[in-house]
Amino acid sequence: MSKNKKHIIAPSILGADFFNLKKEINFCNKSNAKWLHLDIMDQQFVPNLSFGPSVVQDLRGHSDLFFDVHLMVSNPFDMIQPFIDAGANGISFHIEATESRFTFPPKILINTIKKNNLKCGLALKPKTPFSIIKKYLEYIDYIVVMSVEPGFGGQSFIPSTLDKIAEINNYLVQNSLKEDILIQVDGGIKLQNYQSVIQSGADILVAGSQVFQSENPIETINQMYSK
Repeated sequence: MSKNKKHIIAPSILGADFFNLKKEINFCNKSNAKWLHLDIMDQQFVPNLSFGPSVVQDLRGHSDLFFDVHLMVSNPFDMIQPFIDAGANGISFHIEATESRFTFPPKILINTIKKNNLKCGLALKPKTPFSIIKKYLEYIDYIVVMSVEPGFGGQSFIPSTLDKIAEINNYLVQNSLKEDILIQVDGGIKLQNYQSVIQSGADILVAGSQVFQSENPIETINQMYSK
């Protein structure tokens, strides 16, 4: 994403009211949001369980937004095709779940996603260094920088993430990759800090509780588009 392009706000439905999910999705549809973030948790890779492909498929019938599926699961390979079939536009998975698994190394997962014409992202936990994914950069479309420990919404932003974002951004710029790879930041994004996250180099901001627990989700999403 070049400097003259707007950043992207991706509301995370993990922070939504699932009893009124259609209403919550309509807030996103009516806002300036372009992406919808879908956190998939298996209670193994992270200590929480969210939802599966059937929910994503149901949501697909109510939104034309870019469906950004974030696999926080111990075996992402088995989960890829069901979410492709459910209507995902992009899928990211965690390098920590795959780098040491020789059965399905990251490149196989990346190829599976890309051959289905989806965008592919690699996700990093807060303590995982950026260096671990450098060898895969030529194959992916975005990097997911976790700014909280994955597993639960509503957590506070880890301040040191700003340095990590800047490190990644500088590397992408210096290696002429900034036009091809977006930086997504996931966790603790608030109205009070989103501008500093953008200034550090982020292109996509995932916001859950800040959006869906606000009095006016549409206004909150749109406000995050201002610099």
